[in-house]
Formats: sequence, structure tokens, C-alpha cells
Amino acid sequence: QVQLAESGGGLVQAGGSLRLSCAASGRTVSPYLMGWFRQAPGKEREFVAYVTWSAGSISYADLAKGRFTISRDRNENTMYLQMNDLKPDDTAVYYCAARTRPSRGYDLWGQGTQVTVSS
Repeated sequence: QVQLAESGGGLVQAGGSLRLSCAASGRTVSPYLMGWFRQAPGKEREFVAYVTWSAGSISYADLAKGRFTISRDRNENTMYLQMNDLKPDDTAVYYCAARTRPSRGYDLWGQGTQVTVSS
């Protein structure tokens, strides 16, 4: 069973940057794609970005375009989210997730990492 573990969250001032990591461990790590989601207090979880594991195709939600960059390192079994020009509205718990097969939804989730952006 593959497990996902996020790291890299923390407290940053508005305009600052953070890089989140999501390390996959366990059996053969070769999901169809991996993505980032976030959930702010009192709000629903929302999609941020995904990257396909094999081809590296990428898609961003509008909230991430121009400020966030998703990437993955297949050798390290790790996905990243570089977040620049952070805003207080980016404050949330950030989760990584994986779709293990194209026919499945996101069926693996990490425990989340807190990102807090102060004004």
C-alpha cells in the first residue's frame, strides 16, 4: 500500500514563498497522477493542481495560475508545490492526493500540512 506524506508547510508573511513536498512510499510507486488540494477553515476542500506521474502533464486551478508551480521527481517518488507571492487567502491545510488508476478518483490522501500566511 502506498502512503503519502506532506511536509513544508508553515507560517509565512504575505508575498513570501513556501515549497510543499509530498513523499510517496510503500509498494511500487506509479500512480496515474498526483495532485494538491487545500481546505481553509469553514470552506470546502478545493483543487489546486495535478501532475500526471508518467508524462508530467500539468493542470492548475485558476487560484494557482501564475503563482504556484507543481512538479514531481520520479526518482525520489516526490511531488512538489512551489508557492510564490502567497496571500492571506492561501491559508489552509494543503493535502496531496493520488489517483492510482485512470478509472479511479483520488483514492490516496496524505495527512495534510498547514500553511498560514500572515498579512
